[in-house]
Amino acid sequence: MYHTRHLTNAIFTTTVTAAAVIAFSFTSIGHAEWNAKKFKKPSATELKKKLTAIQFSVTQESDTERPFANPYWDLHDEGIFVDVVSGEPLFSSKDKYDSGTGWPSFSRPLVAANIETRSDKSTASERIEVRSAHAGSHLGHVFDDGPPPSGQRYCMNSAALRFIAKDKLQAEGYGEFAGQFSQSSGKKKLILAGGCFWSMERVFEDLNAEGILDVQSGYTGGHKDNPTYEQVSEGSTGHYEAVQITYDPKKISMERLLEVFWLNIDPFDASGEFCDKGPEYKSAIFTDGEDEKRIAEQSQEFVKKNAKEKGKIYTQILPVSRFFPAEDFHQNFHKKNAVRYQAYRVGCGRDKRSQEIWGDKYKH
Repeated sequence: MYHTRHLTNAIFTTTVTAAAVIAFSFTSIGHAEWNAKKFKKPSATELKKKLTAIQFSVTQESDTERPFANPYWDLHDEGIFVDVVSGEPLFSSKDKYDSGTGWPSFSRPLVAANIETRSDKSTASERIEVRSAHAGSHLGHVFDDGPPPSGQRYCMNSAALRFIAKDKLQAEGYGEFAGQFSQSSGKKKLILAGGCFWSMERVFEDLNAEGILDVQSGYTGGHKDNPTYEQVSEGSTGHYEAVQITYDPKKISMERLLEVFWLNIDPFDASGEFCDKGPEYKSAIFTDGEDEKRIAEQSQEFVKKNAKEKGKIYTQILPVSRFFPAEDFHQNFHKKNAVRYQAYRVGCGRDKRSQEIWGDKYKH
């Protein structure tokens, strides 16, 4: 889609009445259960019979619909958006936001593998075109002026999309995405390992963010029940020092928690975190289900875009496992033993190294 400053050159010249826009048929071809291996793109003749004129011109001829005169620019229902031709899942309402452009805008794809980008030099200003990977449908354009953590705006054409409401996902073969909506209320937990749990607990408690209900230090990822600090420190139990964050997803998102997490670790350290080395001090994100795994994987883009250093990200993304709370001595250590904690923090070089990685974005 077009950047807002190119709006005057962006409007598709075909006249489309509001009634015609609402009357679009958004039944994708062969969408009953999306399978990339089984999908075979219909011929242009077949597509002309099954798509509306605006759907065909947008997806097959790279045209652009009118802003503010399309079905999805102000749609606020929960669900996912799929390719109108193939049915391949593209975007989620969880990532949709009002960009003010008059076209549906998203901060990131639902399934990155279903999105392809290419250079578009059809106007005076070069842009990045977005197409569906399997159907090759023209979807719109992507710009680097979106909201954090991705910083991207996927500005799409409604005519290239079909919306599937959350209560229809199972019936239409997209049940794998239903969890992100059914779990949208109530408390959730996120387990993160970022080296010394004293420091990670302090990070999220000091955030003072509405929506963070509890932060607890503990151990996870190992093979021994109820491990002690001494056992974990020996490195023989397979556990990570970690924190378990209980939060209200209606008030703070997993994406925001991960952004804070990245800013307080060294993702380029393969052997631990800061001065603490060993398997128990390695960084990791523990995810519960495919949706959380997707969010964690996509959050790595925050590192690639914002870290002053470049290199391989060693922070692991692992399936969630049982969390064992640490001994009382370790809970709220930064408050109960403030002098000792501060001496450790300075000696460990966490702030100095974090400043080198994140620059002005790092706050401590």
